[in-house]
Amino acid sequence: MMAYSKDIEWKKQIIIFLLGQNISLFGSSLVQYAIMWHITMTTQSGLMMTISILCGFLPTFFISPFAGVWADRYDRKKIILISDSLVAVSTLILALVYAMGYTHLYLLFIASAVRAVGGGIQRPAVNAFVPEIVPSEELLTVNGYNSSFQSVINVASPVASGFLLSIAPLFYIFFIDVITAAFAVLLLLFFVKRIYHPETQPDDESSFVKIRTGLRYIASHPLIRTLFLYLSFFYILVSPLAFLTPLQVSRSFGNDVWYLTALEACFSSGMIVGGFLVGFFGKKAKETNLLKASFAVFTLTTLALGIVSDFALYLAVMVICGAAMPLFDPPLITIMQREVDPEYMGRVFSVVVMIPSVFMPLSMVVYGPLSDIVPIESVLLVTACLMALLTVSIVMNKAVNTYAEKKM
Repeated sequence: MMAYSKDIEWKKQIIIFLLGQNISLFGSSLVQYAIMWHITMTTQSGLMMTISILCGFLPTFFISPFAGVWADRYDRKKIILISDSLVAVSTLILALVYAMGYTHLYLLFIASAVRAVGGGIQRPAVNAFVPEIVPSEELLTVNGYNSSFQSVINVASPVASGFLLSIAPLFYIFFIDVITAAFAVLLLLFFVKRIYHPETQPDDESSFVKIRTGLRYIASHPLIRTLFLYLSFFYILVSPLAFLTPLQVSRSFGNDVWYLTALEACFSSGMIVGGFLVGFFGKKAKETNLLKASFAVFTLTTLALGIVSDFALYLAVMVICGAAMPLFDPPLITIMQREVDPEYMGRVFSVVVMIPSVFMPLSMVVYGPLSDIVPIESVLLVTACLMALLTVSIVMNKAVNTYAEKKM
């Protein structure tokens, strides 16, 4: 009876926690799409897209090492509350400034940078906080379902953002984000509590010492070290698919909002299907096999996006590409949550955040200007070929296969 009560309790807590986080994500997604589409449609410049991406990623890279230390040292719940509040306040200021008529492009860059700082603080804490609510054997299932819920938001938010942009000024969307962030803060503050792990305790080591010990821990762990190496190459090669496809659609098919809305909606629809499949079959699937499958699908879809010329077929490929995301993120997060010692959890997840935060924008320093010189289709074809080599490598990797055998 006691076990049954605990089972009900963790499910209640994770539902409340993820409800707040996903509602906040919806508001953030509205702002993200609004900013991206505003820059894409008003400039149609790969350089401007690159600047926007740098502002949205590099601050995360610089703050994440310290965020990981804070997540291991302090109350992770409080860190999430503070970071959510930071994003809400910065967005509120941006909304008020835009409402007063100050609509310079650099304000969007500044806002993206501040929001990136908040996200860099929040994500390691969120991923490290989940195992304090969810039992280990349920982590892949929860991560898979959460990926689907986020995908539903990713379907709704571009449609909603495109609709709002067509009928209202940009700053209206900023105000919506403030409201959703405030709702998430209130839910977490009053209704969410940890179940499986005690609160972290402060210590006397400096942040730089904690960062160094965290990096040593990663270097000494064969599986985590190997996965981080593959992640680095993966994010370099997937950047054109992630960032240049809206520009490709704008140039090749049409510059209306609905084209970009359809692009994001199809990608997110694929994520919904993939996420529910991972959630439903999570207990039977091997995390490493899902990772390998995601690399293979991203390779094929990147290749296809560099070839197809029909927009309907292009959208179909994006659905398949979206379905590969839940084969990538939830298994990766689950492996970290299961394999990493609790006292290093925050610092390891800070590196998970740092890798795309540095490699994607830095690769866009090359891809962005290059896309103004050569066709984006050519960039996609080259990166697809390189990703095929990466896929073969991870399929044959000893550390990855050893972990899979251990899970049998």
